[in-house]
Amino acid sequence: MTQPPPPAPGLAADRRSLLKLGALGLAGLSAPLRAAVSGGFTHGVASGEPGPDRVLLWTRYAAAAETTLKWELAEGEDFARIVAAGDCTASPANDCCAKAWATGLEPGKWYFYRFIAPNGDKSATGRTRTLPVGKVGRFRIAVFSCSNYGFGWFNAYAHACEAGDFDLTMHLGDYFYEYARGTYPSAKQTVEGRVLPVDEAATLAGYRERFATYRADPDLQRLHQLWPMVPMWDDHETANDTWQGGAENHQANEGDWPTRKAASEKAYREWMPVSDDYWAKYEIGDLATLFKLESRHLARMESLDLTEVTKGLSGEQLQAALVRLRDGPLKDPGRTLLGAQQEAWLAKALKESTRAHKPWQVLGQQVIMGQLKMTPRVLDGMSAKAPDWLKARLQASVAAGQAGVPLNMDAWDGYPAARDRLFKAALAADANLVVLAGDSHNAWAFDLDRKGKRVGVEMAGHSVSSPGAENSLWWMKPDELARDSVAANPQLKWCDTSRRGYMAVELTPRAASSEWRFMATVRQRGTQLAGVQRMTVLAGQRKFESS
Repeated sequence: MTQPPPPAPGLAADRRSLLKLGALGLAGLSAPLRAAVSGGFTHGVASGEPGPDRVLLWTRYAAAAETTLKWELAEGEDFARIVAAGDCTASPANDCCAKAWATGLEPGKWYFYRFIAPNGDKSATGRTRTLPVGKVGRFRIAVFSCSNYGFGWFNAYAHACEAGDFDLTMHLGDYFYEYARGTYPSAKQTVEGRVLPVDEAATLAGYRERFATYRADPDLQRLHQLWPMVPMWDDHETANDTWQGGAENHQANEGDWPTRKAASEKAYREWMPVSDDYWAKYEIGDLATLFKLESRHLARMESLDLTEVTKGLSGEQLQAALVRLRDGPLKDPGRTLLGAQQEAWLAKALKESTRAHKPWQVLGQQVIMGQLKMTPRVLDGMSAKAPDWLKARLQASVAAGQAGVPLNMDAWDGYPAARDRLFKAALAADANLVVLAGDSHNAWAFDLDRKGKRVGVEMAGHSVSSPGAENSLWWMKPDELARDSVAANPQLKWCDTSRRGYMAVELTPRAASSEWRFMATVRQRGTQLAGVQRMTVLAGQRKFESS
């Protein structure tokens, strides 16, 4: 049996910090300015990069000069028996963030940790866990993606903290959004009390400000406090639709792209409990190998632009253009998301995992892998109030689907040769893929196959707070859109396009399952659920059980 988690540590230190800020009258300032004025431990604690004998610890200590902090890791919250300790540095050069490796630990065990300043002040107490070795009967992961601060409260984080029954958390990207205040969300859409930075994040200072704003959220702080996290960036940690050489949301007046990308990576590694590795794997005893992939910064080619291909065309000309796209650029074998080096690493690691007789190979990655085209029904009853750009995009998407061209060129659908190579590698390794995905803001369950051979399943998660299809297809009832989408896409077995939340993924030797948990609202703080959907795949079957 899996060791049950110990009681969660308290939040006394966090409450003191919040009270201090309120007393100083700083609520109207940006999070970085509030932190600079208050000083000390400003953003809680976090942990990540778990292994069987180690974990990476994180905190932030705001001070004008480089400060040496002590850290302690113990078996109990009272710190009566400290099993690892050391020093680390919080430096203005790294935005006052500090990291430390705790090593020499026991596998599959819960620990408590804290940081201590030179004046004796202590950080909040964090709880973390090493990865198990040997026989593992059950492992549970809370999976999140697409957390937009302005669109609502992070109730998904809060619910996971209340539920409590996890061994690890994952964030599949879009941990924050880079847009200027009033852009996405608009001023009208922004929830009261969710004050965003004024400017778009495009510089090192801007990305640091974005992290400081988001990490001031108490529910996100609590999530990091209670579990180690395996996070990965998607596009909005830099700019919308990021690829190797640029992004949709990067303009010439925003400076040099390599400089902007490097700044976003530096801030990410400062503020997140991560190593400098772009991709990694985590062994969960004899049960699974968990992979973290990088599909944005290193090798991804620019996505094809369906709007440009179809602009101003109709009838036979439109269909001819779509066929040329389908049979030409879309099928280019050189198109890649991961790059040759990462593809080779993954193929080798999949074989190593199956040779070790692990029943599950779990791909933690950013974008949807299943095949998805637009249902023609979205045009039925399309609102006359829909903006022209949306009408054009939907009409192009429907025509594309009818020509065999996928809906989202920024997902694996836009890189079919790369997906085919991955599926071939999985089949060659005799792997049982469980693919985790974020990015789309909606919830999906796919049976993945290659030329009729089952490859595995995909559990694609809905967003923490970013709006889904209900925001752009408001004239369609969500249940009708879901039904029509499943009917139009053979790999798609279920979807939900209108609710926010997170996935609770459970692995056992016999089965892997996802429980999509839907929050009642994100417009007000609260942890009430509006519903739950559970899908299960049995070991070796590589397809979801019929509901």
